[in-house]
Amino acid sequence: MSMDLPRRQFDTLVIGAGGGGLRAALQLAQADANVAVVSKVFPTRSHTVAAQGGINAALANVLPDNWHWHMYDTIKGSDYLGDQDAIEYMCRAASHLVLELEHAGVPFSRLDNGKIYQRPFGGQSQNFGGEQASRTCAAADRTGHVILHTLYQQNIRAKTHFFDEYFAIDLIRDDNGFILGALVLEIETGEPLLIEAKTTLLATGGAGQLFRTNTNAHINTGDGLAMALRAGIPLQDMEFFQFHPTGIAGRGMLITEGARGEGGYLINKDGERFMERYAPHAKDLASRDVVSRAIYTEVKEGRGCGPKADHVLLKLDHLGKAVLEKRLPGICETSRTFLHVEPAEEPIPVYPTAHYTMGGIPTNRFGQVVVPVEQGEECIPGLYAAGECACVSVHGANRLGGNSLLDIVVFGRAAGNDIIKFLQNNRYHRKIDENSVQAALDHLHRWDKKGEGESVTEIRADLQSVMEEYCGVFRTEEILQQGVEKVLEIEKRMEHVRLKDHSRIFNTARIEAMEVENLINIAVATVTSALARQESRGAHSRIDYPDRNDKQWLKHSLFFREGRRLDYKPVTLQPLSVETFPPKPRVY
Repeated sequence: MSMDLPRRQFDTLVIGAGGGGLRAALQLAQADANVAVVSKVFPTRSHTVAAQGGINAALANVLPDNWHWHMYDTIKGSDYLGDQDAIEYMCRAASHLVLELEHAGVPFSRLDNGKIYQRPFGGQSQNFGGEQASRTCAAADRTGHVILHTLYQQNIRAKTHFFDEYFAIDLIRDDNGFILGALVLEIETGEPLLIEAKTTLLATGGAGQLFRTNTNAHINTGDGLAMALRAGIPLQDMEFFQFHPTGIAGRGMLITEGARGEGGYLINKDGERFMERYAPHAKDLASRDVVSRAIYTEVKEGRGCGPKADHVLLKLDHLGKAVLEKRLPGICETSRTFLHVEPAEEPIPVYPTAHYTMGGIPTNRFGQVVVPVEQGEECIPGLYAAGECACVSVHGANRLGGNSLLDIVVFGRAAGNDIIKFLQNNRYHRKIDENSVQAALDHLHRWDKKGEGESVTEIRADLQSVMEEYCGVFRTEEILQQGVEKVLEIEKRMEHVRLKDHSRIFNTARIEAMEVENLINIAVATVTSALARQESRGAHSRIDYPDRNDKQWLKHSLFFREGRRLDYKPVTLQPLSVETFPPKPRVY
């Protein structure tokens, strides 16, 4: 079976062509490594393209700023669960990397003096918690779009090898624990291909499709996370899922935080600016978890807007049409297209919407995937992860807006640099383990079973409803317990799925089945980790444990698929070169 499989060899296999994967690929291609990038969609359709608000860097173009303040805000934003060494590394690298992007061709918006425009964003301050900072470098409200297109064009120029519309099925590993590449499937022909690589980088993005209403593309099914789980690697901090405060109510399309950064604000049915009650200092620019809980509470207590009183309003009309068209053109368009609302005249209905996976594949600040051993942790040789699928943990329990685009370029580059070192010391391909290849092929061929059975579409819809209802903005023991049971029932149903379409050419039903299987693996990790964490921290709000508990819970969770086992590891409180920021109460 596996012997007649077509095979290709590369120095590095990058799975995922978003900002993290492309930034790493560029670093490698420029160092003359032979790089393959596998993407299940055309690269510029990767989800980085949808990032709106901007990328954080303490350039101080608008207001005084420095990386140390940025570091403090990120740690406070993370509710002290972020690793301070990685956060320092990211905030120090930020300015240099934003200028590098500018030189690569990213068309940032400009100030009158020609410098990069920076807007205020949530949870950001000057002077360690003082006045509001302007740190988020923006290209109108299409920052992710221009970064992704620029990185793609630079990779074309550097002759990176792209496998467009290929779906990654499973990692291949040998008995010594080395990762040797992956089995992938060409979507167009339905033919499997083995890509052998000395190093493999997972850059497959998040898993927002876990929830019914989300801001993510249909492709965000956490494929890399599930591949890691199946390869015996744990997932870290999966209980922390960010709900963005301002998704379009009931639809999920994102209204960037930049809308509040430019001076928009939230109101309830009485026309009251309610954020002043929840975050008297930062108001509408408190961190995302704080604003989401405030909106949820307003609606629950009967102050919601609309005929069903099920949302609040984002008011932008006072900014004037000229400012909105210049600074937020995409938001104006989205609002007109999907709501027939003209933001310069009337407010936009918004409600918290599933947005970002803070947890993921555990890595260190070099992008190496790490697993716990008796004395600390060790790297899995040849395996790296970067971007939303990775958990370096620079975001801890809650990510600050503007730090995700930063995360992908900083750690995409860091992974690229470490891979270059690894390749210098490991010049040759290791012998492929045919048993591992066969196991991956068996996983693919499981979908060839014929007969009557469950439908993938129904299972996906049921999973998303369960996650939304039982693992949402506010959580309790009882609700999470039911959530675990329901997700495990759905996992059992997956065994009985049969496809109606067995064609090979462009069989999207088979791809969707594998995506839903991936989502179920991740859902189990998410609800299990959430049930175990008996405290409220960042985006994980337990009504039954309303306080953060640093004595017991200042630690990262690790979920292993085998036996649904949970383990924990300490948070790194020691930065690289400055004093630690010890945990303290978090007020905005």
